[in-house]
Amino acid sequence: MAAEPVNVNEFRELARRALPKMCYDFYSGGAEDQYTLKENEEAFGKIIILPRILRDVSGIDLSTTVLGYNISMPVMIAPTGMHKLANPAGEIATAKAASACKTIMVLSSASTCTLEEVAACCNAVRFFQLYVYKRRDISAKLVQRAENNGYKAIVLTADSPRLGRREADIKNKLVVPQPKNLEGLLSTKSVSDGGSGLEALARGTLDPSFCWEDIRWLKSITNLPILIKGVLTHEDAIKALEVGVAGIIVSNHGARQLDYSPATISVLEEVVHAVGGKVPVFLDGGVRRGTDIFKAVALGAQAVLVGRPVLYGLAAKGEYGVRQVLEMLMDELEITMALSGCSSVKEITRSHVRTKHEQLLSML
Repeated sequence: MAAEPVNVNEFRELARRALPKMCYDFYSGGAEDQYTLKENEEAFGKIIILPRILRDVSGIDLSTTVLGYNISMPVMIAPTGMHKLANPAGEIATAKAASACKTIMVLSSASTCTLEEVAACCNAVRFFQLYVYKRRDISAKLVQRAENNGYKAIVLTADSPRLGRREADIKNKLVVPQPKNLEGLLSTKSVSDGGSGLEALARGTLDPSFCWEDIRWLKSITNLPILIKGVLTHEDAIKALEVGVAGIIVSNHGARQLDYSPATISVLEEVVHAVGGKVPVFLDGGVRRGTDIFKAVALGAQAVLVGRPVLYGLAAKGEYGVRQVLEMLMDELEITMALSGCSSVKEITRSHVRTKHEQLLSML
């Protein structure tokens, strides 16, 4: 019998064993050379933690708030598609795990359970991720359905005018199930030219003309706060503020879009400085350890989002696997905080970390 995983990284191998190669490659792969995919994780290793000793850490409070909603730790579930490729229960299992761990799940619009099914499965705060389609009325209907079913925010994915070149999916001739949220709204049959079915679907449906001026349209059709996901630069952070978003998610789409874009942790502080505290900033990408969460919070993130580890947990052990992943991250963050002299998330400050650049400067 295989040993139980003791950290989040070990779920990856369990998922690889459990899944067909096409499905595992879909979840694990990145764009082109996968440079950014590697950097998303490795960039955390270029940041060191500077602990404070002899602090009272007899009680550790990991809780924080996101848009006014209390969560148990500064970790949310990132929007990822097609959970039924990992487990027959799909997004319902993931949602139940998020609820049990008292955190927020962002449901992908490319989910294999409808947003109504996920809303009905358990009582929890959840957000809805949105792509904007060529037919704007389809996007508007999805937003209205999310609002009517109690979702608390819209997460606009802004980095996908086209789909990135994911070569494993092309080689595998990836076949994806019908996105359940689009049934009856949009034909998702597409011609893949023998390559990735997902790329063909995206090419036929996503709106490449959607731009900053169109955020006004999105705000006009909903009362929900809008978070924008995909910001990587100071300039785009300023633009996001100008159009009135409620929050910014620093993300490179799990390194699945533009290869050689920066690792998200390496540009987090640039975005935080641009925002100047006007809206919360979140980090998505590469988080695998409690120390990663600690570093992101120290550099200004209100919380992080995790995607692949959740999918690996789901593939390996269903709802229980997702809970294990979240609980491992919670336990690791708690011990990191204790050993760093922080009894609450608010006590994690910029002085607790030193970046590679600062390390080099200190040696001069």
